[in-house]
Amino acid sequence: MSGAHYNHLIALDHVSYILTCRGKLAFPVKILIIGSGGREHAIAWRLAQEGHQIYGAPGNPGIAELGPLLPTTDYLAAADSIEADLTVVGPEIPLVAGVVDEFRAAERKIVGPAQDAAQLEGSKIHSKQFMRDLRIPTARYARVESVEAGIAALADFDTPVVIKADGLAAGKGVIIAQDRAEAEAAVRVLGPRLVIEEFLEGEEVSFIALCDGKNIVPLEATQDHKAVGDGDSGPNTGGMGAYCDGRILPAADAQHVIDTVIGPVVEATRFTGFLYAGLMMTADGPKVLEFNVRLGDPETQPLMHRLDSPFGEVLMASATGNLAGVSLQWKPQPSVCVVLAAAGYPGQIRTGDLITGIQDCGTQVFQAGTKQGPKGLETAGGRVLGVTASGPDLAAAAANAYSAVQKIHFDGMHYRHDIAQKGLKRWGPGTIRTIAP
Repeated sequence: MSGAHYNHLIALDHVSYILTCRGKLAFPVKILIIGSGGREHAIAWRLAQEGHQIYGAPGNPGIAELGPLLPTTDYLAAADSIEADLTVVGPEIPLVAGVVDEFRAAERKIVGPAQDAAQLEGSKIHSKQFMRDLRIPTARYARVESVEAGIAALADFDTPVVIKADGLAAGKGVIIAQDRAEAEAAVRVLGPRLVIEEFLEGEEVSFIALCDGKNIVPLEATQDHKAVGDGDSGPNTGGMGAYCDGRILPAADAQHVIDTVIGPVVEATRFTGFLYAGLMMTADGPKVLEFNVRLGDPETQPLMHRLDSPFGEVLMASATGNLAGVSLQWKPQPSVCVVLAAAGYPGQIRTGDLITGIQDCGTQVFQAGTKQGPKGLETAGGRVLGVTASGPDLAAAAANAYSAVQKIHFDGMHYRHDIAQKGLKRWGPGTIRTIAP
């Protein structure tokens, strides 16, 4: 399909449904943000900078600094109670459960996919079959429905081999097994419904686009770091950090992804909201590792930090089917987010540890697993904070983030020391150096 088939790179100031001639909403609007993590704090932070009235459900202490929290999971009732002009869904669970359908039935504006389309993330088996049917490039795979069938299917794959649980698993339902014994153990842990697929060599890229059922607005490519340890060692997590620098994907590669991955999905499903393609850039071109149906976490943190366009208008355009004529602008400075994790993460975590240093660290910190305790801010989840900074080049942005990390403390705090290291090669030999102590 030709890239011209998809409307995705036209000037923002042509959108006129409730905008002024300068491309801004004619007035600040009430925006309800569903979720409680670092992604939702970053979205709230960006929208609050534009003057919009922010509400969080259920939110976190960071979001509470920007607007009232509504401690409920009855999201439609929450939107009704504040007469929200727009609702933005952060996490996948309400999307897969059908919250967008519920809002649309009540004629409330919301950003996200319908329940049917959300199954692209809700079921790995469904997603792989969907890619096969649309001939979207992806890894060779086997679908299995029992542990016994999974162990038998391993005979068809070399090692390393990738074992994926079928349903939602907060980014932790994937095991890359290095040998047959590890693979059999992974099948027993993650089964019975599984996808077993070949291991792909290459560099991972997160490619996210905002859609309205027909039109596509690509965001800048980002790179996540899923393994808990430096050098991509240890078990997978929800994401230990991410960066966005404008150099991850050349323009031709980004267009190829739109033509061969994003566009076919939108055309087949009338997809609305954020479509996230986790890609492996192989010697044979990009192949899809997974689809998510929302913004990534922690990719959202550096994206919101670099965005240089009015985000509220773009979200409203998605919710109302008016993305034709919209594009996004980005600050030239790269942004890097380093996740600070709690003791035990990604296994059995400890909570209740006092957090200090956020106010004095000198950069933006997005809160995720936090709560207010009797002595101050405490840990309340596995991924606790996303320390996010920019700089004139990628190495400087990373150095600024890690400098801020050194000023923050909680017992058991751990983090990766190599966030954005892979990207330094795209900045020339002068920047290839260790970027964290």
